[in-house]
Amino acid sequence: MSEPITIYTDGACSGNPGPGGWGALMLWRDEERELCGGEEETTNNRMELLAAIRALQSLRRPSDVVLHTDSVYLKDGVNSWMPRWKTNGWKTAAKKPVKNVDLWHELDEAITRHTIDWRWVKGHSGDPETNVPTHSPVRAWRPISPTGSRDAKRARSFQPRPNAVAIFRRSTKLFEHGLRAC
Repeated sequence: MSEPITIYTDGACSGNPGPGGWGALMLWRDEERELCGGEEETTNNRMELLAAIRALQSLRRPSDVVLHTDSVYLKDGVNSWMPRWKTNGWKTAAKKPVKNVDLWHELDEAITRHTIDWRWVKGHSGDPETNVPTHSPVRAWRPISPTGSRDAKRARSFQPRPNAVAIFRRSTKLFEHGLRAC
């Protein structure tokens, strides 16, 4: 395989549950692509999972990937819990159903096509690459607020932009490598 694709992911939620978004910054050689999306009623963990899922699904062919996440839930889920969950019929060690099992199934399918080096990074550490996906979930949603006040914005629901997934930067070379538009 060729040079690995580096992916930085993040998810965010206003309230938990509440409106939330996810973002992914994808880098390959000197090219970059940013993806984001969101949901009206979700949790932070779901947004963290969706960031990784959508980034991996956007790759059209099997790739070497270095995926950075600040989510211990995602990192531990992939590296420690998921193999046991699958063996136990998607049940936890306490024999309870796995939370967010729909997304864990999607992630399980998405990772089978790629060779992935999962790396945990400290969130909001000041690293420019980790900050871009942190802002993407916010850009994926816009608050509805007739008064414009910060409290009113927090109190009101969020509305998705017309396209649920937004691509902020496109690159011909990156698409030639096998990344597809959402």
